[in-house]
Amino acid sequence: MKTRVALVDDDPLVRSALTLMLGGQPDLEVIGEAGDGRAGLALVERLRPDVVLMDIRMPRVDGLAATRALHARSDPPRVIVLTTFDADEHVVEALAAGADGFLLKDTPPPQIIAAIRAVAAGDPMLSPSVTRTLIQRLRDDADDDRSETAARRLELLTGREHDVALAVGRGLSNAEIAGELHLSVPTVKAHVSRLFDKLEATNRVQIAICVHDAGLV
Repeated sequence: MKTRVALVDDDPLVRSALTLMLGGQPDLEVIGEAGDGRAGLALVERLRPDVVLMDIRMPRVDGLAATRALHARSDPPRVIVLTTFDADEHVVEALAAGADGFLLKDTPPPQIIAAIRAVAAGDPMLSPSVTRTLIQRLRDDADDDRSETAARRLELLTGREHDVALAVGRGLSNAEIAGELHLSVPTVKAHVSRLFDKLEATNRVQIAICVHDAGLV
């Protein structure tokens, strides 16, 4: 079955470029477009896509509010937030709103396609540049003892969990981690779940922050 994708962006040129990019993929299908968050919510209600590519800055209802509303649904689609600038001040808020992935609009097409496939399969996707920006912004506000706290938490990990944490800190997806560490994807997902508990993290960005705070990446 094809992954059904909806595009929500106020720039028709961006929507056209994404439609052309995804149109040649045998496993992906663009089923609809919307020019703002309000129309995007109606589109999702009507067509029930698997994945939504969501711009942040849009008229009427912005991408943050729309993502939050979608995340509150009983059957939410996966949402990949699109951002023009890697320093977009709203990306952290989008993470809290329930976004499953973050991509810059100038991300190379093969990476956008891979991100859609990964998110559709339940594997959150954070582009490395966006991950670094999020980490740096949060580290700028860090307490002086944050590095020590991060190092203490990482000491609780097994050797393999430590390896997975470092890979997450580098922005790798579960599939990329599996290939690098010669593990199955389900095994990587199990390790990541344990990292959430041991590092007191609620998402992959917080794992990456812990690794960076400890000075390991």
